[in-house]
Amino acid sequence: MFPVHRPRRLRGTPALRRLVAETSLEPRHLVLPMFVADGIDEPRPISSMPGVVQHTLDSLRKAAADAVAAGVGGLMLFGVPREEDKDPEGSGATDPDGILNRGLAGLKAELGDATVLMADTCLDEFTSHGHCGVLAESESGGVRVDNDATLARYVDMAVAQADAGAHLLGPSGMMDGQVAAIRKGLDAAGHVDVGQLAYSAKYASAFYGPFREAVGSSLEGDRRTYQQDPANRRESLLEVDLDLAEGADVVMVKPAMSYLDVLREVADRSTVPVAAYQISGEYAMITAAAQNGWIDRDAAVLESLLSIRRAGADIVLTYWAAEAAGWLS
Repeated sequence: MFPVHRPRRLRGTPALRRLVAETSLEPRHLVLPMFVADGIDEPRPISSMPGVVQHTLDSLRKAAADAVAAGVGGLMLFGVPREEDKDPEGSGATDPDGILNRGLAGLKAELGDATVLMADTCLDEFTSHGHCGVLAESESGGVRVDNDATLARYVDMAVAQADAGAHLLGPSGMMDGQVAAIRKGLDAAGHVDVGQLAYSAKYASAFYGPFREAVGSSLEGDRRTYQQDPANRRESLLEVDLDLAEGADVVMVKPAMSYLDVLREVADRSTVPVAAYQISGEYAMITAAAQNGWIDRDAAVLESLLSIRRAGADIVLTYWAAEAAGWLS
């Protein structure tokens, strides 16, 4: 007449639920992506990402210090150069006086080793065409991203970022062999202790739109010849295996919420920590729904982050990192 098993017994009080929770979400799991822009005098709001801004060098340091005080595990920095400073080679990415490298140096001076300072190691913010690498003519007479020429630029960029004080570099361009090339270049420059958070499974997603505004992207065309097809699952495991063989210290799945199945498989397979990036479009959707009164914003934020952790992420990059860390603390 009565059920033998009553799982509800362990859901009856907050203390019981806390006791048997299978997944935890802590400030140390969260990494805050940040944007630092050249040529602005005050933080500039990003219209498609309410609450997120392009920072000045001064506001960057203050916001970073606040995030670290809230307990976040790390910071991922993106640079936004002036339009006139972009060129086909992305020269500003390797210039010690470029905005990203100045931002890194400022954070290193401000925070030292109190947090994990990460840098986006990709050319797209700095190229006049907006692609993640160097362009060359294709056999059909069009243009393509030249994989191997781009690797040489990534090595120079990685060394510049390491010189500026980054602890972990984030190669995100999806060039074949990028992790191995950067590792060799870092070691040759004496940066043997600087690691790589490899964007191993990065998909050509429709959810990157707000990010393009955030970095002032000059993209012409799309990135489907180097970012992964959303239809493919096994391919992501190949990419992860290759990055592990090339020496990646952390591997990442991007985006997070639409690719939780991929994240779970990567987590089951990886021998190193696994990260996932809750990207700009995911942030914008939750924010917009909350602004319309359709969902409880704070509850939805925490649930979304917990789902990414449950799927297997050791590290979650999210624009809510500092705010959520404050709640969790």
